[in-house]
Amino acid sequence: MRLPALILALCCLTGAATADQYPSKPVRVVVAAPPGGLTDIVARSVSQFLHEKFGQPFVVENIAGASSTIGAVQVQRSAPDGYTLLVNPSLFVITPMLMKVQYDVEKDFTPISNFGTVPVSIGINPEIPAKTIQEFIALAKANPDKFTWGAEGVGSVGHLTMERLQREGGFKILIVHYKGTSPALIDLLAGRVSAMISPVPNLIEQFRAGKVRPVAVATKTRVSTLPDVPTLEESGFPNFETGSWYGLWGPAGIPADVVATLNRGIAEAVKTPRVMERVAKQGLIPVGSSSAEFAAFQKAEIAKYGKIIKDANIKTN
Repeated sequence: MRLPALILALCCLTGAATADQYPSKPVRVVVAAPPGGLTDIVARSVSQFLHEKFGQPFVVENIAGASSTIGAVQVQRSAPDGYTLLVNPSLFVITPMLMKVQYDVEKDFTPISNFGTVPVSIGINPEIPAKTIQEFIALAKANPDKFTWGAEGVGSVGHLTMERLQREGGFKILIVHYKGTSPALIDLLAGRVSAMISPVPNLIEQFRAGKVRPVAVATKTRVSTLPDVPTLEESGFPNFETGSWYGLWGPAGIPADVVATLNRGIAEAVKTPRVMERVAKQGLIPVGSSSAEFAAFQKAEIAKYGKIIKDANIKTN
């Protein structure tokens, strides 16, 4: 009986040693977005830190397209060993509610960590005689055909925030959809649309130049870069908190010890001045959550956006 017990003990020790050695080879980090954007910057900043910490390359590979689903499918189909990971923004959990995809976010992926969030702001063309969101809503209620939203695309966080704000504010104006931030912002500056809801970094320079007027932020507390701009909660919308966020996933079934190793590394990364400085320039507020915290947050976000999509009857082709 001693020999089997010894073999079992050796197997356990070998397994533990193998787990402790993660990562023992390069890790592939799939970014389901083009190079240069915030998703890419966050992924590269954290990946460089993890490379230095663990001594193995975390190689970023950009696989964009099909609303970020192509890269996600590649990760879903990879081995659940922690050597293929996925970085995506919050759109990752929204897209399956708007179009058919080849995976189930909650069943087919292991949530590892929320890198951080980017606050969302509401800006209006300065020619509009409104200094607050309530004044803008009052104008929109009185003359709904006179005002429009500029949205960065169907299902974007800005678009869904518009839908929720209209529903809770009891008003409705035309939402004009664009293919991205730049064309929507150009029309906002030109006065061809009246207002826009977008992550703060997309509008901050226009706010500072006085070309767009900030009237609210959709955060629990005021944003440090816009200290004079009230939150929606301060403006009469209780518990109105939303924003873009950026997370790390792997295929379903990654061993808990591998996830824990990544959690520790990411938690350390987002507290490192070099990493924080780079992502803070992009407006990211670091989080570095645990896997359990991220899973709970993801579930709540899916429920929140699912309700908005259902209430507004949003559909895509």
